[in-house]
Amino acid sequence: MGKKHLLIKGGTVITPFEIIEDGAVLIEGEKIKKVGKINEINVSSSLKTIDVEGKYIVPGFIDLHTHGGGGYDILVDANYDAINKLSGFYAIHGVTSFLATTVTAPHEVLKNAMKTLREVIERGTGGAQILGIHLEGPWISKKKPGAQPVQWIRPPSFEEFMKLYEESGKNIKLVTIAPEEEGGLEFVKKLRELGVVVAIGHSAASYEEVVKAVKCGVSHAAHMFNAMKELHHRKPGTVGAILSMDNITAEIIADCIHVHPAVIKILVKAKGTDKVCLITDSTPYAGMPDGEYMFAGIIKVTVKNGECRLPTGQLAGSVLTMDRGVKNMVEKVGVSLKDAIKMASYNPAKVIGVDNVKGSIEAGKDADIVILNKNLEVEMTIIRGTSL
Repeated sequence: MGKKHLLIKGGTVITPFEIIEDGAVLIEGEKIKKVGKINEINVSSSLKTIDVEGKYIVPGFIDLHTHGGGGYDILVDANYDAINKLSGFYAIHGVTSFLATTVTAPHEVLKNAMKTLREVIERGTGGAQILGIHLEGPWISKKKPGAQPVQWIRPPSFEEFMKLYEESGKNIKLVTIAPEEEGGLEFVKKLRELGVVVAIGHSAASYEEVVKAVKCGVSHAAHMFNAMKELHHRKPGTVGAILSMDNITAEIIADCIHVHPAVIKILVKAKGTDKVCLITDSTPYAGMPDGEYMFAGIIKVTVKNGECRLPTGQLAGSVLTMDRGVKNMVEKVGVSLKDAIKMASYNPAKVIGVDNVKGSIEAGKDADIVILNKNLEVEMTIIRGTSL
């Protein structure tokens, strides 16, 4: 039997490098075979066709920073069934692939999560594909813990990292650390030698310390503005360094709660549309009713009116979904849909080095595609050629 063919036609294709009106995408098996205008793609009349006239055909979203959603917690729900259901929740919101993100926790808890995530990655999921693991902590700064449990924050340890790395099946792709901590710069260099991407986050680093960290291999910034040393006009701090340096990309939680839309606009102006990545930093309570929950099994949070907060009132991750983040960027921040899509797909793919197969609608790439209506709501998600 030959490979299955599927034609999606009639919508506006946002690749996201160009916009093709009356566009079409031909899928062969798990891959994109052709992209162009309808009249440029000659296919058999018997081919399975999905007509999406009046809608947008965009690349699947890639979330580099998410802790869960739909009631499922990546760190606590350490079993295949829960993570597989979580992948379905992501797909409903246009996410076709993601990095499973952990928080600061005891070594044994992280080790158990690595073991589970390795199994999930090897078996595969029915929804969004796990591209790897993002360790957010435990090697961060106690001065900027955010909602992370301070009692488990510890100095960078390459020995501990390697134990987790081996347990994960070498699937750790991104690590967020505070490089100004003792041993941090050497830790960064060793991670880069393994090909792991290093992000600065939960950091009180000065401008000068960030410059040194970037020279050692830090190339990304976790949830920009949140839990990092603020900008002052005489002391640029972590924020000022990231805004001013061209060789570091920046995540943004675009719920317009964590960061004011005007400040997100400043970020886009400073970094350019190629260096900003939309993330959710979602807690397991994205998509859940308002109420009180226990995040990571130890942190009490309250979800109310689209916000997730600690008892102190401090924000504790988000209940954002990627489709809502894209919509916010267009409607509240004022970027073009083309740029918002790029920040949710191609830019994240580049950060973790999968842009050769993911992140854009181009011939030869994985057929990860989302259909959005004119209200920028997800109507269909296609992951490696299979519609969900």
